[in-house]
Order: sequence, then structure tokens, then C-alpha cells
Amino acid sequence: MVHRRCMLAAGLTLAMLGTGAARRVAAQSQAPAQAPAQAMAPLASQTGPFRLQEANRFDHQATGVAVSPEGRIFVNFPRWTEDAPVSVAEIGKDGALKPYPDEKWNAWRNTAASKLSARDHFVCVQSVVADRRGNLWVLDPAAPGMDKVVSDGPKLVRIDLASNKVAQVIRFGEDVALQGSYLNDVRLHPDGDTAFVTDSGARGSIVVVDLQKGRAMPRLDGHPSTQPEKGVEISVNGEKLQRPDGRPLQAASDGIALSEDGRTLFWQALTGRTLYSIDSAALMSDNQDDGARKVVKVGTSCVADGLLMSRDGQLYLTSPEDSSIKVWTGERAEPVIADRRLSWPDSMAEASDGTIYVTASHLHEMPWFRHGAPTVLPTQLFRLVRS
Repeated sequence: MVHRRCMLAAGLTLAMLGTGAARRVAAQSQAPAQAPAQAMAPLASQTGPFRLQEANRFDHQATGVAVSPEGRIFVNFPRWTEDAPVSVAEIGKDGALKPYPDEKWNAWRNTAASKLSARDHFVCVQSVVADRRGNLWVLDPAAPGMDKVVSDGPKLVRIDLASNKVAQVIRFGEDVALQGSYLNDVRLHPDGDTAFVTDSGARGSIVVVDLQKGRAMPRLDGHPSTQPEKGVEISVNGEKLQRPDGRPLQAASDGIALSEDGRTLFWQALTGRTLYSIDSAALMSDNQDDGARKVVKVGTSCVADGLLMSRDGQLYLTSPEDSSIKVWTGERAEPVIADRRLSWPDSMAEASDGTIYVTASHLHEMPWFRHGAPTVLPTQLFRLVRS
């Protein structure tokens, strides 16, 4: 969720992002240095391959977005500074929000927590992802306010898009979602058997989920690649991001992306400017040491919140520090679009026609970081339409 540089976008083929290429880039890279404070992002800079259009406005803080192959659009609203009235919603043709899959799953309220089961309600949803097998996946870290994890609440929920019914619930115990964790984002392997989940909380790890057996295994737990990067301070348009008591934002592994063939996984800590990758087979190995030995330092990017691997093999990064979207060229992250309306660009999703949707979550405007800011934060959904 944070930082990028500016310029023009460059293409990136899938082969460019292969493990071999990543290793060559990593061998040439130097230790990441702290980037200078950025000037205020331009009101609009659309000289790249995209035009920015507002797709919807919300009265509450949205983070995740998903687009099904058929074009259905879903968003989620975590319970961070308010008891959000809906956790997951589908956006109708008229722009109206409909609780998804139904009102019951969205009935959780912090004020009524003692009366509801966290097992079959959305508690604090952070991410939604649509696969190509007719499913919507909902990641619920169940930690309102990024605080205490609600017992029996952490889960990965699969919703069948044909029936609009919950088809599977994979629950995470304290061995995966321990207190202090915050399960952040998820990507699905094309074989349909495995999911990869980042934990951006105190633990810092990548959770490998066996979707067939319903089992989860934390990997790279405490590894430098999944931890906040020392010396990195996040600033938005030159303003340092910190709590009223002076504490800076410290977030571990956050954005995650998977190559189209499922062989290479990419991720980055939110508090960091280093992009990492690994052969996904090594991460799925029963031998935990295999993963630690095969982590590749791809290169120095920027503070990034969301990552997206497009169908044509380009790796995009949201850049909250300068309100832009960037593409990884194989050597650096270069902007494809910068616009002040992208107030903390958060998560991205690609439609079948190549349109990229991105949420602007306004995270830096929350009362966590701005004394006296409202607890209810209006946000937007934008689309990047190819020129």
C-alpha cells in the first residue's frame, strides 16, 4: 500500500519475469536505498497506455476489488475505523452495492460480536479475488482495526459464482493466524489446488494453502523478504506516514502476484522497496528450507501496496507515495499513470478485455495517521482503460 516513482510505462513480457531473468536482475542489484521524498503527484498524467476513469464511489473504505471473467465486479470493505455495514458486495449495472453472497454472511457487526459466530460471517475482509474456474475467493483475517484476531474468524471462503452460494470455507487456526497476524492478499495457482496468502502483520510470512485438503502452512516466517525493510519510511506526496504518537507504519509482506504459468511468485513488504520472487514449487515443498534458499531479490522498486500480473505478463504495482500505478520493466518500476485522484491506490484486478480496476483506499487519510480525521472514509474505484 505505498510509493512509486514517475515516468513512462514500459512493456514487460512474461518471459522477462521468469525465474531465470529474475535471478540475473537480482545478481546485479544493490542493497535498496531510501528514496527521496516525492513531489506532489500531478493532478493527472496519462501519457502512458491507459486513461483513468472513475468507476464508482463508496461511502465507506474499500480495499479489494475482483472482476470475474464474465465482467461481474466485487469489492470489499474491512472493519478498520468503522463498523462497516457490508463486508463484500457486488456492484450492479446501476452502480448499486448488493451484499454478497447474501445478507447473512455480511451480518457481522462489532457491536454484536458476542451474539454472532465468526465462523460463518465475514468479520474483517481484506481481499477478494476471482479465479477462472467460476469462483470468488474472500480472504478474512478477522482482525477488526488490525487489532485482536477474533477467535474462529480467520478464513478463506470460496463462493460459487453460478449459484452465488458459499461452496468451501478453509479456516485458519492459531498456527497460521496467530494474534498479531493480518492475512492480507491472496493469489490462486492455475492448477486450482493451491493458494498463496501474504501475512502483513507482526509475523510476516507467506501462507501456502492446500485447497483440496483445506490445510495451510506458513512459509518464509520471519525471513528478511517478508519483513518490514529497515530504513524505509513511507511518505505520501512528501508527508511522512506516522501515527499521532510518532510511530511509523510498519507492515510486512503485502502485495503478491503469480506468473500466468504459476511457476513464479512475486511479493513485497508494504514497508519496503524491494521486490522478491521464488519458484512456487520450492515454496510448496514440504521442506521449509527449500523456500528460504530459493528466494530471489528481483530488484529495487518502490513502496507498493498491491501487485497484479496481467494476462499479457506485465507486473503492475500500486504506488501510494505518488498516487500512481507502475509497471516492472525488469530493472525498475516505471509509472504508466499518475493521478492525484488515486489517493492511496490499493488493490487491482484485470477484466477480460484488459481493463484494470484499482481501488483508492485513502489509507493515509485515516484517523490512525491524521488526528481528528473522520472514522468513516469515502473511497473510489477507478478503471484504467487502454488507450
